[in-house]
Amino acid sequence: MNDDELHRPLGQNARKAAEMAKTSNSWRTWMVLGGVLGVVGAGALALAARDPLGWSLGGRPYAVARIEPYKPPPPEPPRQAQSAATAQQPAETEAAPPSGRDHVLTLNDLDQQSGVKVTRNGSSGPGPIIIQIEPESSVRLPPAPDRRVAEKSRFGLLPRIGSAGERPMDVYSRPFVTTAALRANAPKIALVVGGVGLNPATTEAAISELPEAVTLAFAPYGDNIAAAAARARARGHETLLQAPMEPFDYPENNPGPHTLRVDAGDLDDLHWLMGRFAGYAGVMNFMGGRFTSDEKALSPVLADIARRGLFFLDDGAAPQSLVGSVAARLSLPAARVDVILDARGTPQSLDAALAQLEAEARKSGSAIGFANAQGPTIARLAHFAREVERRGVAIAPVSATLAPGGATAAAIGAGK
Repeated sequence: MNDDELHRPLGQNARKAAEMAKTSNSWRTWMVLGGVLGVVGAGALALAARDPLGWSLGGRPYAVARIEPYKPPPPEPPRQAQSAATAQQPAETEAAPPSGRDHVLTLNDLDQQSGVKVTRNGSSGPGPIIIQIEPESSVRLPPAPDRRVAEKSRFGLLPRIGSAGERPMDVYSRPFVTTAALRANAPKIALVVGGVGLNPATTEAAISELPEAVTLAFAPYGDNIAAAAARARARGHETLLQAPMEPFDYPENNPGPHTLRVDAGDLDDLHWLMGRFAGYAGVMNFMGGRFTSDEKALSPVLADIARRGLFFLDDGAAPQSLVGSVAARLSLPAARVDVILDARGTPQSLDAALAQLEAEARKSGSAIGFANAQGPTIARLAHFAREVERRGVAIAPVSATLAPGGATAAAIGAGK
């Protein structure tokens, strides 16, 4: 024991020893904890090397992507800016199509290679681009209704002759155009498909699958008939209104609401039918054996149709029909169906009727055939229309078969 220990207060050495022991224990604890953390860290690094997605550590998969702003490709240099060396390349080198991964086709290149004319929304950057494929034909029918030839009524817009003499049959009819392969005086066939608008599937098939020169007659009872008729006109089809008329066995055989009857006494039903949609160039009957054979009932209806600048097509089903004679007296342009194509409803009878229609067109210069909108019938008519034009017969809208000068094709062909 030294002198310092003798003069130091009692208990001070014990306190210092306790503090030194405590400090020693703290350092020992941190050293142990550091060692544990080092082992864990080394293990985690080893696991990460073998398991980069971290599945064994309970993590979630992730990916790292580099995001860069969109840079449009540089525009192609104009032809006049090409170097003289490029212009002097051999002809076979210039004509060779570009190839390789570095070659980028422009939108115009794609259009020219596909042969399809498209209209885009003008966007050049990323994002959706609206592409509209143009119809095949160069014929573009104007949208309906045309205010010049429409008047308001309690039944909707009705056709009328315009203040400058415009007739709906002229405004809404499809121009008659032929291919260069047909001679100028080629015989004409008008194909009319009726009952369009009643069934959505057959309506779309008639609009999209039939050649544009085929005339579509819309029944007045379909849902969204105005929209369907507008699509038909946008496609290029001339359209007609089918007006249901009283048959001989009415009411057992009822064509539908607002049927034109011999005892009606007014034109309200006709005007209701006319207001169902716009854009039709003429009216044709649906059924109506009794109505078309009753001159008293028929005359005011045909007179109103004539006054509104439309034409009338007789479906040809009633031999006793007076449409031809009454229309001639009223100076109403009219025509009559020559061949009902689906009268028997079999593929063989349809082919025979089409052959009869072609023979009639070659004999008389023009002929009109009528069929109802059914899937197999539409497909057969589309095939016939393509083939008959290769044989030198033109497919024409029904308005092109009307006789000029205000006379009627029905009256001219009455002696056939």
